[in-house]
Amino acid sequence: MKILQIMAGKGNGGAELYSKDVMIGLHEQGVDQVVVVREEAPATAELRAQGLRVVSSPLDAVLRSVQRFRLGRLIEKEQPDIVQCWMRRAASLIPPHTRRKRAVIGWFGDYEELPHFSSCNRFVGVTQDLCDHMVAAGINPQDTKYIPTFSSVDNAPPLARASLNTPETAPVVITLSRLHPTKGIDTLIQALVKLDDVYLWIAGDGPLRDDLELLAEKLGVAPRVRFLGWRTDRGSLLRAADICVLPSRYEPFGTVIIDAWIAGIPLVACDSAGPKAHVRTRENGMLVPKDNPDALGEAIRELLGNDGLRNAIIENAYMEYSASFSRSFVIDSYKRYYESIIQDLNFQKYRRSWLKAHVSS
Repeated sequence: MKILQIMAGKGNGGAELYSKDVMIGLHEQGVDQVVVVREEAPATAELRAQGLRVVSSPLDAVLRSVQRFRLGRLIEKEQPDIVQCWMRRAASLIPPHTRRKRAVIGWFGDYEELPHFSSCNRFVGVTQDLCDHMVAAGINPQDTKYIPTFSSVDNAPPLARASLNTPETAPVVITLSRLHPTKGIDTLIQALVKLDDVYLWIAGDGPLRDDLELLAEKLGVAPRVRFLGWRTDRGSLLRAADICVLPSRYEPFGTVIIDAWIAGIPLVACDSAGPKAHVRTRENGMLVPKDNPDALGEAIRELLGNDGLRNAIIENAYMEYSASFSRSFVIDSYKRYYESIIQDLNFQKYRRSWLKAHVSS
């Protein structure tokens, strides 16, 4: 099989990181791929270093019409069995006629509007609820596939707390998130007011950083808050902390959930869509109402004071990760899905040939 993968994003977001890891995992299993990415994208150098065929010329153009034209020429040249579009930006660049000749997969990491994916004829959602969203909008259930994300957290040892100006004995709460209004970091900072000795590490960057720093100052908790910016050492950070928090107001899934599960750190999450579907209180994490600093603080306090509960959550969460969210499980799921699509395409091709031969005779 040959797969043409398209990731048109420029940044360091979760989708960009996850798609890169999927491509590398498929490459390790011998899947022939052509990867279309922006030359300046953070993942480009690593993809090349891992030995994948990377093409950036279609996305180098300024005009979207030129990008679409170049992408169409590349598809005709490479003749892939499947084109996979990671997010709506990539899907919007596919020439409309492409779906008539081959499978075009649109990847949903959010509740996107289907018109953005009009050039796609197959669909992958990172949660079952996203697949249900597609079906409710008119997609044939047989053309959707639920394939979860997996964690990119490595096995690195814990970071020394002193390197972040944090006492070794202090309880540490960590959140890994873009600093955006939907992520609820302000709720977590407010919860810190009643957690007198707890330190907070905020790993991520975004448009709200200045506002969040001002909020921490206003509430008197700034001495215990560390704004770390964008980090690539997520595993080391998680293993150095005591609790991971996902305070999002809106979260279709939340890869941080499985980052915490594999890193062996208990998770507290607010009940947005993704966490609500996967986190079960006192089983594999703690789930609290969003926009409720008191409830969030109480859950953190309960975990910090209950070693038995904390250890049970860690054990149950790791078992669930291994069974349903591991890297090998997800890569195998993609490979099997690709194989099933190609098998279906070959059957349809055979059926058309058979019908043409028999009708003409």
